[in-house]
Amino acid sequence: MTSALLRVEGLSKAFGALKATEGVDLEVQDGETLAIIGPNGAGKTTLISQLAGNLRPDAGSIRFAGEDVTALPAPRRARRGFARSFQITSVFAEFTALQNVALAVQAHAGHSFRFWRPVHDDPALTGPAREFLGQVGLQSRAQVVAANLSHGEHRQLEVAMALATRPRLLLLDEPMAGMGVDESQRMIELLATLKRRQTMILVEHDMDAVFKLADRIAVLVYGRIIATGLPEEIRANAEVRRAYLGEEA
Repeated sequence: MTSALLRVEGLSKAFGALKATEGVDLEVQDGETLAIIGPNGAGKTTLISQLAGNLRPDAGSIRFAGEDVTALPAPRRARRGFARSFQITSVFAEFTALQNVALAVQAHAGHSFRFWRPVHDDPALTGPAREFLGQVGLQSRAQVVAANLSHGEHRQLEVAMALATRPRLLLLDEPMAGMGVDESQRMIELLATLKRRQTMILVEHDMDAVFKLADRIAVLVYGRIIATGLPEEIRANAEVRRAYLGEEA
């Protein structure tokens, strides 16, 4: 049996009397896409925040690549290979798409953002940045100021910036949120391409995206995992249908 890239055991977090997560157990294998689904208020964002290091759990453990990272803050987890997209990625609206990704390349190399000026003409930064923009389909938008990108393009840019940190695990928190049908389809196609080479945890309400992208699905309800399995197993699970999927199953 191969060891999991990420192993979560007994993860719990309460806010007063509210148990946001309770005894969560999860494993993610290297190269796998695990989707986490659940109704609003199920605790999904709290769980992702604990995995990313933005929120300290009350109990439980998080092991990544064999190392206990439970007590590590988000910046140190990022250096271990975590990248969280869409909620904490900082996009500079006045910079071009290329400059934003070049800054992410620069940050990954260990340089301070205060030295952003060289990203304009440093091939060591702009070269890789163009490659990451190409991976997300924004190569033709490299010189467009981020403020002028569409909502879907903005999300694609955030993925490029996350990829620029060369993560071992990409945490995607509702990447299709606020998108129209065409933009959602483009994001699904992008993530389908990425999953061939990138380990991902996907939190998403769009069931079409989930069943197209996930290798396995975990269902979170009231802070607890009620089922984990292959997409077809989750689709057929009577408890999951009652708790969440309903007619969408």
